[in-house]
Amino acid sequence: MDHTQDASKSKHLATSPFKGKTGIRRLINAFGYSLEGFKAAFVHEDAFRQEVFLAIVLIPLAIYLGNSPVEQAMLIASVLLVLIVELLNSAIEAAVDHTSTEHHALAKQAKDIGSAAVFIALLIVAVVWGLILFA
Repeated sequence: MDHTQDASKSKHLATSPFKGKTGIRRLINAFGYSLEGFKAAFVHEDAFRQEVFLAIVLIPLAIYLGNSPVEQAMLIASVLLVLIVELLNSAIEAAVDHTSTEHHALAKQAKDIGSAAVFIALLIVAVVWGLILFA
């Protein structure tokens, strides 16, 4: 098989029947899906709501307490990391629950690993804030 056939074959394999929009329409759709995801997480996930409220308090504090733009960025990024990881953890939990509501060792493992990731993100907040504010 020559290089041209490889390229057309890989292009064919990478195409999803669910991907129909391109350009600005795709960006608009993606933005809408993101808003729907934020809303779903906020409505259905207690932990995400708590972390959003924590971010509402900590982000302005980061701007006030950071002594330089780099410190401010690190303080804010650590808080935003928690939100990102919590969103991913919530997505994993929803996918696992959708697949089956029966107790299964792999389902528990997936959920526990997601929870551990959130815990590590929270530790990062504590370390970054502690080092910047108290070191």
